[in-house]
Amino acid sequence: MNSYTHPPVLVVGAGPVGLVAALTLLQNGIPVRIIKKDPNPRTGQRGSGIWPRSLELFNFLNVPDVNDLGKPALPIRTYKSGTLEPLKDTSMVPYMEPTPAIPFHSPKLIGQQLLDVVLRRHLEKFSCFVEAGTELRSFEQSDEGITAVLAKNEILETVHTKWMIGADGAKGIVRKQLGLTFLGETRDDIHMLIADICLKGTGLDRGVIGTDLEVSLHNPFLRPTDEVGEDGWQFIIFGHKLDISKIAQSEELIFESIASIVPTEITFKKLVWVSEFRPNIRMVNKFSDGRVFVAGDAAHVHSPTGGQGLNSGIQDAFNLGWKIALVEKGLADKSLLETYTEERLPVISEMLDMTTSILNQVITTGNMIARRSPKFYMLGINCRFSSIVLDEFVTPVEGKPINAYGVLDEGHLEAGDRAPDAPRLLHVRPGDSGETTLFSHYRPWYHTIFVFTPSAADATPILTALESLNKSVVRTAVMLPSSAPVAHVACPADLVLLDQGGHAYSAYLVEASQTKVFVIRPDGVVGAIAHGAEGVNKYFSKIFVDV
Repeated sequence: MNSYTHPPVLVVGAGPVGLVAALTLLQNGIPVRIIKKDPNPRTGQRGSGIWPRSLELFNFLNVPDVNDLGKPALPIRTYKSGTLEPLKDTSMVPYMEPTPAIPFHSPKLIGQQLLDVVLRRHLEKFSCFVEAGTELRSFEQSDEGITAVLAKNEILETVHTKWMIGADGAKGIVRKQLGLTFLGETRDDIHMLIADICLKGTGLDRGVIGTDLEVSLHNPFLRPTDEVGEDGWQFIIFGHKLDISKIAQSEELIFESIASIVPTEITFKKLVWVSEFRPNIRMVNKFSDGRVFVAGDAAHVHSPTGGQGLNSGIQDAFNLGWKIALVEKGLADKSLLETYTEERLPVISEMLDMTTSILNQVITTGNMIARRSPKFYMLGINCRFSSIVLDEFVTPVEGKPINAYGVLDEGHLEAGDRAPDAPRLLHVRPGDSGETTLFSHYRPWYHTIFVFTPSAADATPILTALESLNKSVVRTAVMLPSSAPVAHVACPADLVLLDQGGHAYSAYLVEASQTKVFVIRPDGVVGAIAHGAEGVNKYFSKIFVDV
């Protein structure tokens, strides 16, 4: 049995959640080891919908590939029963008008098989490689760290690490060994089969998702997906009329089932992947114990209605990653990590209620294509209730109900909300040039202090009072209104921008004559809204140990 000192963070599980956790830490300069039990690459499209809030987080991680490679959501076409005669096209996705504050205004489809590849490539830029076929057998933790036993090819290895993230799925070992509760239910009233198949069919339209007229739980969905192949499709069938478990065990029965349901001549080429599924609706009572954390399916599972699971897991990982990084650097106290559960538990609880409600509606009505709420874009998710956010412009209300999923309201902004974007910002300091956006300056390894102020001179006293903040994890910026004079701008900020289009002042609800300070967290959340330096320092006293 070998023994050696491990990098400070061990990530168990290398799906999108584990990969995002690792990438967030690596971009913060924290070494990571990431392992996965399965020696083979993951196959199957699985949950392929990436909602706008997740696209924003990938933007902050500098992973534009997800948005670039993702495909727009296709309309669902219903046909006259028993034929390929089109009746109507319907969208399950709510339409959202693009605005300057929301650059990613529509979801994209990218299968997890491709998403894993994209994220691994970005990890490898940091010389971090997923160790496939490496299993976590057991672990023990103390106040000082964690001792874990890994196995590869039955060769055991003892590693010592400071932190561990369990992103190993609902059946993974991390949550089970921690002894976290996973209360909920398994729904036997809905059973589905999902398969990735290469086939050709006369008259099948690759520009739509096809289904039958009744859109009942017994009818198929055929979604074209080039990720499987130029003749690739994802096939989904629900229902009680067919023996899903029996069909899933046989390629021949899968082909026969499709041929009996889809009213056209079909040539089958290959079954790439198949899985049967019954909804589990469960979540943990807390997201961590000591130095060990769970994220994604290891912490919560639910029905597929709404496509919130993968997206929620990515947001878990991002929330956790920047906090571990600050603690590991010695800049934040371990108590900061308690806010991971504090901020994510209410969000996940509301998500489970919402997706379960839709599942019940689907079962009751038999209608699979009911239009989804704009809430599913996840842009209204907030942590206004968090103990580490600060808003000097909002009067606290005792016992105020938590609305963690929220509703996006571009006419309202509080600390704990998603930070809006703003385009057409002009660099005005000598040496800088060209236009930029707010989202270009939000990254997972630093907080950004934005001082909205009538002139650069007005910002100087505030910035001077903040000079003691650690420059490696805090950046300062001044936002000037379009009417501000810009000649000979001298200012101690890292960045000085002119809001020439007025989009920043509009999105952040600031008057041109007003001074208002925003602290944007590494995860693109408004951490604080303050009058000046005193409020900013009060916010950072909740984050850093030396403020």
